[in-house]
Amino acid sequence: MAKTAPKKAAAKGVLSLKVTLKNTKPPIWRRILVPDSMNLGDLHTAIQIVMGWNDCHLHDFDAAGERYGDPTNTEEVADERRLKLSALVKSGVTRFAYSYDFGDNWEHDILIEKAPPANAPGAYPACVAGKRNCPPEDCGGPWGYTELLATLADPADPQHEEQLEWLGGDFDPEAFSVAAADAMLAAGFHRKETP
Repeated sequence: MAKTAPKKAAAKGVLSLKVTLKNTKPPIWRRILVPDSMNLGDLHTAIQIVMGWNDCHLHDFDAAGERYGDPTNTEEVADERRLKLSALVKSGVTRFAYSYDFGDNWEHDILIEKAPPANAPGAYPACVAGKRNCPPEDCGGPWGYTELLATLADPADPQHEEQLEWLGGDFDPEAFSVAAADAMLAAGFHRKETP
């Protein structure tokens, strides 16, 4: 009788976060595994990478009724680099918000999931799941994105060609590669794989 390999136990000190872009249908989301020692400033960087944003706008987090961000760029926020995810978990927070681009107002819901999968990779942060392409920067927020998709879907629309030119070519709203997002995350954090 063949023996099956035991499942690798979930890494201690690792959190599974599901990041969902609000007000988009169907939903655009990513699941990332991060060390619980990560601060919100580094989480901002991770979200930018896995979602596909270009980090060219202001942002903030809303956690337990407190706003966090980069105090050198955003007024009336606590320093995001001083709050670790472990402190949020310890205080009982299971869900918090991340806003990007205060003009387009891209709101993200961040759910701290119960536990990372047992077959989690050996190095973090890591992107392990997700669906759908990130909207293009500066497309007008969720409402503008819906309009953009309608225009792109209708070659007879008078703005169809103009929008394609603005995008620099075709745009597939369903396209998303977990492997590509994870590779960019690995490069962005200089992640080294562990055996």
